[in-house]
Amino acid sequence: MVFKTTTKSNKETKELGAKLGKLLKAGDAVLLDGELGAGKTTFTQGIASSLNIKGEVTSPTFVIAREHKSLDNKANLVHVDAYRLSTLAEISQLDLTSDLEESILVVEWGKGLVNDLVDQPIKVRIIHSDNENEREIEIDATDEILGKLK
Repeated sequence: MVFKTTTKSNKETKELGAKLGKLLKAGDAVLLDGELGAGKTTFTQGIASSLNIKGEVTSPTFVIAREHKSLDNKANLVHVDAYRLSTLAEISQLDLTSDLEESILVVEWGKGLVNDLVDQPIKVRIIHSDNENEREIEIDATDEILGKLK
């Protein structure tokens, strides 16, 4: 089942990310798909806000992966940008599974590369519309999560 919605601003995109973030637990993986500038990092910032993450969440494009610690012992956030990665060998060098038990993994551009890290990854597709601030967002997740998002 897929949840579809349209956000009209960066604030609304972050709020939707935060709403999803409140439903996540350590061991969950979120795969973000969308063009450059679609709002993947903005959505991730929303997830991070619900986890009370220390510091600012920015795109990990050049560092590939960045771990953000929770200030209140909730799950940490591991934010990965797989844009520059093209093989499973490159992904495995990041050793993402070792952090997964105590963290929530959010992977931008991870489609096809990290789908098998968890049994049921949450897939988020963000489509930037012609309107500068508007985004169509599709979330493919378990029925339990989708029921709470509505």
